Amino acid sequence: MKVQDVITVLEDFAPRSSQESYDNAGLLVGDKNQKITSVLVCLDCTEEVVKDAIEKGCNLIIAHHPIIFKGLKSLTGKNYIERTILSCIRNGISLYAIHTNLDNYEKGVNYEIGKRIGLKNLQILAPKAGVLLKLVVYVPKEYVEIVNTAIFAAGAGKIGNYEDCYFHSEGIGAFKPVGDAKPSVGALDVAEKVAELKVEYLVSTHRLQTVLNAMRSAHPYEEVAHDIIALENKNQTEGSGMIGELETEMEEFEFLKQLKNTFHCCAIRHTSLLNKKIKKVAFCGGSGSFLLEKAKAAKADIFITGDFKYHEFFDAENEILIADIGHYESEQFTSNLIADILKKKFTTFAVQLTGINTNPINYF
Repeated sequence: MKVQDVITVLEDFAPRSSQESYDNAGLLVGDKNQKITSVLVCLDCTEEVVKDAIEKGCNLIIAHHPIIFKGLKSLTGKNYIERTILSCIRNGISLYAIHTNLDNYEKGVNYEIGKRIGLKNLQILAPKAGVLLKLVVYVPKEYVEIVNTAIFAAGAGKIGNYEDCYFHSEGIGAFKPVGDAKPSVGALDVAEKVAELKVEYLVSTHRLQTVLNAMRSAHPYEEVAHDIIALENKNQTEGSGMIGELETEMEEFEFLKQLKNTFHCCAIRHTSLLNKKIKKVAFCGGSGSFLLEKAKAAKADIFITGDFKYHEFFDAENEILIADIGHYESEQFTSNLIADILKKKFTTFAVQLTGINTNPINYF
């Protein structure tokens, strides 16, 4: 197996094109054609994690957080970022990061948090707009099922919890093959009319090229008539944060205590208790304070995230309970998520979790 094989699996799960504009996910160090001995998964790649990889015989590290965010003008080992990169290079270790693309995916970082809390009816808290397209394809009636099967397999036709979705209407396709055309229907220089179906599918922007390739492979025509239309609809399967419900409502203090145990928190910073039970829970792994208003608008009883600033706690305005459990604490199980994805796909090499705690924050 090669590094690219792992990248393909991860980016099929969480396409790199869905990362935020400020992010730097992807292969940061190494050669995509390098053969893999073993994979080490971590939240942050540090010098200690690279040493752990060396000791475990791993030559590919997959981290959630990219160690390279800003442009590097030199590589001299003057800080921990440069030293970590140099260590990877010297020891032939490739480094890959899967960050906000995994945050934004419906079965990604936040889904893992929701499972740990024990929530049901999980939904994206802030679905993204501008990431959906409508693909319209004109197909001879007898080929519709063949084209449908190929397009669905490529990832189109998904709406929320529904798959294989499409709409079709009947019509007549007219054309005249000329020049070097090699028509599957009709003859050169002869006008032809064919009973066709106009078939419409919903497609995520990051799957468009794969879907178009599948469409062209399955369609009988040499030139496939099709339209690609940008949509403003929000994609309910891609976006920031999540919201869900507890099976049984809980007292605030009891819920906070359970939260602390589940995420191994040394402390939870929170706003004043509102003396009401917790049922609807909004949350975001990492730094999610930007979603507070979304959580309030969704009528959540509590909003869980990390990195809340002092003045941002006032924004709760006694409408919602804020619980800051810590950046590392909220995302610590992301490593398990990544490892599970790879273990289901690959059995020819070991996937290991680092034993290094990379949380830079300590409590006294």
